[in-house]
Amino acid sequence: MTQNPYLWLLPVLPLAGATINGVFGRRSSKKAITTIALVFCGAAFLLALKIAFGFSSASAPYYFDLAHWIRAGNFEADFSFYLDQLSLVMLLVVTGVGFLIHIYSVGYMADDDGYYRFMSYLNLFMFFMLTLVLAKNYLLMFIGWEGVGLASYLLIGFWFTKDSAASAGKKAFIVNRIGDFGFLIALFLIIQHFGSLDFTRVFAAVQPLQPEVAGTGLLTSIGLLLMVGAAGKSAQIPLYVWLPDAMEGPTPVSALIHAATMVTAGVYMVARSHVIFERAPGALTVVAVIGTLTALFAATIGIAQTDIKKVLAYSTVSQLGYMFMACGVAAFSAGIFHLMTHAFFKGLLFLAAGSVIHGVGGEQDMRKMGGLRSFMPWTFGTMGIATLAIAGIPPLAGFWSKDEILWRAYNANPLYWLIGVITAFITSFYMFRLLYMTFAGDYRGSRSSETHGHDDHGHGHGHGLPHESPWVMLGPLVVLAILSVVGGLVGIGNGFEHFLAPVFNTAPGAEIVAEASGEAAGKGMEFFLMGVSVTVAFAGWFLAYFLYSRRPELPERIATRFGAFYQAVVNKYYVDELYASLFVKPLLEGSTEILWKGVDQGVVDASVNNAADSARHVSDRVRHMQSGNLRSYAGWVAAGGAAVIAYMVWMGVR
Repeated sequence: MTQNPYLWLLPVLPLAGATINGVFGRRSSKKAITTIALVFCGAAFLLALKIAFGFSSASAPYYFDLAHWIRAGNFEADFSFYLDQLSLVMLLVVTGVGFLIHIYSVGYMADDDGYYRFMSYLNLFMFFMLTLVLAKNYLLMFIGWEGVGLASYLLIGFWFTKDSAASAGKKAFIVNRIGDFGFLIALFLIIQHFGSLDFTRVFAAVQPLQPEVAGTGLLTSIGLLLMVGAAGKSAQIPLYVWLPDAMEGPTPVSALIHAATMVTAGVYMVARSHVIFERAPGALTVVAVIGTLTALFAATIGIAQTDIKKVLAYSTVSQLGYMFMACGVAAFSAGIFHLMTHAFFKGLLFLAAGSVIHGVGGEQDMRKMGGLRSFMPWTFGTMGIATLAIAGIPPLAGFWSKDEILWRAYNANPLYWLIGVITAFITSFYMFRLLYMTFAGDYRGSRSSETHGHDDHGHGHGHGLPHESPWVMLGPLVVLAILSVVGGLVGIGNGFEHFLAPVFNTAPGAEIVAEASGEAAGKGMEFFLMGVSVTVAFAGWFLAYFLYSRRPELPERIATRFGAFYQAVVNKYYVDELYASLFVKPLLEGSTEILWKGVDQGVVDASVNNAADSARHVSDRVRHMQSGNLRSYAGWVAAGGAAVIAYMVWMGVR
């Protein structure tokens, strides 16, 4: 490894911006707040580029030990940073997409009274996310892991005076704590059995171990517990329920945290822990199954949603499922490849959705949109590119990464591939459905300047008709649109996989999966499967065009015919209601009846109240001694003196 003295600056720069705006922002001008937020975030991005230009697939990892941290017996954990090919990809995604979203936020949040808080929170999130991806050990990673959870809570509940936003922030925080409990137990097991949390030491100790092909051993247990943590952070079954509600936050939050960066932390953690997972095939299978089922499940919910941000939220859950499917079949490079391209096109989709919401005065119901293509041509063009990319239409970015995942999934288990292809068809359908409902046909919203409403940060625009967003918002859309077109080209000739090879070439994981599933298919089969995935993508596009452009009356008829099933999909299969009945309500009632009424009121309060009553009765009797009568006082003094003399005589006799 090579020491790089600049690594520590990467997270510290946005932390400095967050601190300055957080402390002085209330008394600063909006221009000063903007300058601080953009300069420090932009500096981190430029520094990341500088480091990246000096890095290659053959470079030894960089490291920097900032400080000795914990020393307890034989256990050591330093505050150290580590950069290899995997963390470099994450670094560029976080700083690059993050900087674009900071720029976008300048226009989107310009009229908000809490502007300085918002920009401070964005910088704070960047600090914790960079700490997570640059950590040299699991403990520092966990600090970043918890930190992005905190920043997510602050940003989701940014408009804390809205009950829905405050509740969504609490829901995200609590559900993530459930996953984090599993992550912590995994770290305890690693410490107990390997004596360290440093990546290089742990993986060096794990490498000589044989794969646990039978039963549930140590590595399988650690892998399963790590996956619990990943499922919470990356919104996988059964811990996905927080992410759709997180759309209560401002749209830039949705783009930064819940599309491009934070929710991919679980994928990064699994990929970083590949040495453990490759020797725990049982845990890998669980990762693949959860990812595959989540991809399909969330995609079906997205079909019937009418809130433009909710559609994208369930799309995010589904695409994260693809990434876990890839990791579950030991195609870690393919999973990280899709993580990168997804950051481009999903970040663009959310920002374009924010542009739409901004342009129509705060409306998020797609049934009240339509015809926006003529009002918002730049937003339409960029969002159209992102839709083509996520649908897997060649040669855009999503096609290359999704096709790589499907190919590797087929080699591992054709059932994974089949479910992935079905999901790809559904994805194409609901994304083009969104595009046609929003931009095609005639405008169905209000045209009155008195009833134009407000954008989702509570400020109206004073326009009766939809309007294009300012260029401070459109600029990031254009950059992300370009990346959504060309971003996948790095995968041609397995270039991206070759770049990450030094990270993932240490174990027989891919070979384990290949041996378990038989011989890998030939090139001919690969091109055939590629043709199938492209065909279903176009089929989904055609179906959406037919139903929402050519025959817009048909969707309502179909919904009526499939009444009960349609309502189940609209209501997200009643999973939230099920969780409320099984977990939330019993927990609340139990805490109310047992802890509050039983323990707090029945024991604590009763003890205090009884003690107070006893003290009151005693004091009532004693106060009669204070009669104001001198003879009475003299009698009490004499009685006290006699008691003292009697005690002294008794002690003398003994």
